[in-house]
Amino acid sequence: MNQNTAILLLIALVAANLPFASNRLFFVIRAKSGHKAVIWRLLELVILYFAVGGLAWLVEKNQGDVHHQDWEFYAVTACLFLVFAFPGFVYRYLWNRHHVAR
Repeated sequence: MNQNTAILLLIALVAANLPFASNRLFFVIRAKSGHKAVIWRLLELVILYFAVGGLAWLVEKNQGDVHHQDWEFYAVTACLFLVFAFPGFVYRYLWNRHHVAR
């Protein structure tokens, strides 16, 4: 694994967890209800997946010819991006630090 690959994987790991780090839409727009709905987090996740993919494509283009990819490549990278997002999901929804038993 070369240095560019390691850096891209680190960027993907951080980007996958960004939707779960804040209640603002893309860290800019405040949600009207005070918290961001799950659908907005998923939309941010999809947009960040394509942003990281575009960055990876640019890195590959600067190193030489871009290799053609079939649908299997995109299915695997999308699943990998979802696996990268798991810590943020656990932190936001499964870690019961705010819920007190009544």
